[in-house]
Amino acid sequence: MKSILTGSGRISATFTCILLLVVSSLAQVGSGNIKLRRALDADDDNKADFTLFRPSNNVWFVNKSGGGIISQPFGDATQDYMVPGDYDGDRKADIAVWRDTNAVWFVLNSSTFTTSSIPFGASGDEPIARDYDGDGKTDRAIIRRTNGTMLWVVLRSIDGQVSIQPFGNATDFAVPGDYDGDGKFDYAVQRTGATATTGATFSISRSTDGGLTTATFGNSADFVVPGDYDGDGKTDIALVREGATSADPLIWYVLRSSSNNTVVSSFVFGMTGADIPAQNDYDGDNITDLAIWRNSGAFFAVRRSSDQNITSTVFGSPDDVPIANYDAH
Repeated sequence: MKSILTGSGRISATFTCILLLVVSSLAQVGSGNIKLRRALDADDDNKADFTLFRPSNNVWFVNKSGGGIISQPFGDATQDYMVPGDYDGDRKADIAVWRDTNAVWFVLNSSTFTTSSIPFGASGDEPIARDYDGDGKTDRAIIRRTNGTMLWVVLRSIDGQVSIQPFGNATDFAVPGDYDGDGKFDYAVQRTGATATTGATFSISRSTDGGLTTATFGNSADFVVPGDYDGDGKTDIALVREGATSADPLIWYVLRSSSNNTVVSSFVFGMTGADIPAQNDYDGDNITDLAIWRNSGAFFAVRRSSDQNITSTVFGSPDDVPIANYDAH
């Protein structure tokens, strides 16, 4: 997996599904942006909340935008992936992990404050929970790389049935999103080239008609940060590019779906070697905001799409893991 952080234990900061192992993954009704926001919206005020996991004591911390802080022990940093989402369909974020050692999903349901445990997948799979059936609930899902192929295996919440779909090569990166705006997450992959500066290709299996969308965009070393940055209800292919040195800025590139993927917007936001992407909709305008977590200062910085102002919020401690990074790959 791509990584911008190094650490001990099982936590690895990768930009697609937060692995409590060395850092890394998100879902929500309506557009994919709203569904991803709901995975981090603990108080149902239509704004993502700053959410952290502390590996040293296995505690989740949520700074609710409506006021108040949640502190909840849940999971095990040595063996769990963080898989936040709205599994019970109450429009609030559920704290959840997938345990690699026994392939069990543990979800703290916000509607009842009870924990459910469901075995699904196998050790060595990659959890990629999203709402693939469009019922407003996060589906438990995994990716299995086998015989050179990427298999998408989804336990549909709408009917309890399992769907298995091959899409992509085993060496691709999974980058699901609602790229066609139908309220269902699409299978999508980023295929990198032979070197870091080689162009990358995106392939998307549209849930609307089963057709294929492809786009060549960015370099192989870029991190994928999906979101609806132009507010058209569709996930945009978006990237974060690091600089050559730790003092260089991060540059965000967005291939705007509202322009039929013909216009690229670019933004300078964050610092190479210091910041982790944490994009989501923090101001509640249904548009993804550029956001980062700076580990050294223990704060979130957000470039609000509603007014383009930059805000910072001190929260947590160094070496906490920003849950929003789960939807970066």
